[in-house]
Amino acid sequence: MDRAFDYVVVGAGSAGCVVTNRLATTGADILLLEAGKDASSILLKMPAGFAYASKNPSFDWGLSSESEPYLGGRTMPCPRGKVVGGSSAVNAMAFVRGHPLDFADWAQQAGSEWSYVNCLPYFKKLETFSRGADAFRGGSGPLKIKAPEYSNPLYGYFLKACQQAGYDLSPDTNGATMTGFGPMDQCIDKGRRSSSSTAYLDPIRGFSNFSLRTGVQATRILLENGRATGVEYRSIQGTGIVFAQREVILCAGAVHSPTLLMLSGIGDSDHLSRFGIRTELNRPSVGKHLQDHVDVTVRQLCPLPITESKALRADQRLLIGMEWLLFKKGRGATNHFEVGGYIETRHGLDRPNIQLCFMPLLVSYDGAPALGHRHGYQISVMLLQPTSRGTVELASSDPLAAPKLTFNYLTNKDEVSQLSEGIQAVRSILSQPAMEKFRGVELAPGVSSNGAVEKFIRETAKSTHHVCGTCRMGLNDDAVVDWQGRVRGIRSLRIADSSIIPKITSGNINAPTVMLAEKISDMIVHDGSQSLTN
Repeated sequence: MDRAFDYVVVGAGSAGCVVTNRLATTGADILLLEAGKDASSILLKMPAGFAYASKNPSFDWGLSSESEPYLGGRTMPCPRGKVVGGSSAVNAMAFVRGHPLDFADWAQQAGSEWSYVNCLPYFKKLETFSRGADAFRGGSGPLKIKAPEYSNPLYGYFLKACQQAGYDLSPDTNGATMTGFGPMDQCIDKGRRSSSSTAYLDPIRGFSNFSLRTGVQATRILLENGRATGVEYRSIQGTGIVFAQREVILCAGAVHSPTLLMLSGIGDSDHLSRFGIRTELNRPSVGKHLQDHVDVTVRQLCPLPITESKALRADQRLLIGMEWLLFKKGRGATNHFEVGGYIETRHGLDRPNIQLCFMPLLVSYDGAPALGHRHGYQISVMLLQPTSRGTVELASSDPLAAPKLTFNYLTNKDEVSQLSEGIQAVRSILSQPAMEKFRGVELAPGVSSNGAVEKFIRETAKSTHHVCGTCRMGLNDDAVVDWQGRVRGIRSLRIADSSIIPKITSGNINAPTVMLAEKISDMIVHDGSQSLTN
C-alpha cells in the first residue's frame, strides 16, 4: 500500500506529459505511472531514427490487429510507444492540426467548447513555431514546431508540379488555409525530436511535488461507492496500490485506456462477464468506435541521381549518424516528410478528403529500402475521413495480456474509391512538366484498371497509426466521457487522451491530442480550485 497523491496520472505519453506538467505547476502533488522506461536512446532523439524506434521492442508495445476482413485477412501492426513520451517519442513527428470543420464536428458531438474557435487558443498555447507567432500560430509554448526548409531539390519541383496540376500552394497548412500544398510542420527543434517528454516533462523533473514511476503497468482502477480512489499496478517488484485524493486521470491512449476501464469493470457487461469480471458500470460504448487513417503509397523511379534513396545504404546511415551526433544537422535531422498537401478529389466536399505526402526516396515505414537502393521517390495517399469503425476488446482477464484489436479498415467501398481518386491525383501531378526529367517507371501501383487498383489498395493499405475514439466524449448518455473528459457514472475519474476524440481529424492526430490534453488540463485545474473553495 502506497501513500496518497492529489492526482494519479496513468501513462506518460503525448497527453500524460501535458496533464502532469500543467497540474504540477499548480503545486498539486502528482504521481505519473508509465509502463515503459525513461530512455535516452539516439533513436528517440535523432529525427531520421523514428522508423527504427517505432519497431524497437524496447520502446513499443508490439501490438497488432486481428485478421482484417476487408484487407484480405492481413493483420496490421499497431505501434504504440512504451516509453516516457509515449508515441510522441517514436512517431514520425508530423505536426498537423486538422481542418477547422473537424472541430465543428467535435462541437456537434461534445459541445461548443470543442469548436475551432475554442480550440485554437490551445493550439497556440502548446507551440513555439519556428516562423513566429501570428493570429493562428503560437510563439512561446512548450512544444517546438519547425516549418521545414526543404532538404532536397525535388520538394521544390514537386510543389511546382502541384501548381501546374491546378492545386493551390499554402504557406502554412496549420494556419489560415489547410487546403493546398506546402511545408509539413515537424516536431523538431535544433535537429532533435521535440516530444511531449522533452517539452512538458523535462522542465518539471526537479519539482518536489512530481513523482515519475516507470516500469509500472496499471492493472485496475480502484472504485469505491462509484468513485475512483486509486490505481492498482504491477512492476518488477510485484503488485502495488496508489491512492488519488482528487482524481485518477487516464492518459494511456486509445488502446490501453479502454482496456484499463474494462479490466476495472467499466464496459459492456456481456463482454466483461465472458472473462469473469464483475461489472461496476455497464457502459457498452467502451472500446467501440475505434478509428484510424489508412494510406497507400505511389512509388516512382527517378532517372537522375537526385533522390535520397542512397541514404538507406549501411555506409550512408553510418555517415548520417555521425554528422547528426557531431552537428545535429544533415539527413539525420529531418523526418523527410517535408511537403504535404490536402486535396478534395471530388466536387461537393466541405474539406479535403485526401492527404498527400511527398518523400524524395523509396523507403518502407520501418526504414528498410522499399525496392533496393534505386533512385526514386514516393507519395503517400491517406484517407482523411474514414467511416470504418473498429473495436478494442479484452482477450483475457489477465491484465498484462494484449487486448484484441479489430479496425475493420476499408469496410465502405467508397473509402477505396477515394483512395483510388487520390492515386489518380498523384499521377496527374507527376505527369506535369516540372517533374518530366525526374519521371521514371511507376513501380506502384503500376496498374491502371479499376479492379487492379482496388486490389492494390486492399493488398497494400496500411495503418498510419492515428488510433483514437475508443472512449469518445459526447453529450449523450452512451458517450464514455462528458465534454470535460469525466467518465460518465464514475466520480473522480477522467480521461485526457486520444481515446476521447469523438471523430478523427483530417490528418495526423498528435497535435490534436496535445491540444486536447492542454484544454482538459485547464478544466481539471478549474475543477480542483472550485473543490478547494467549496
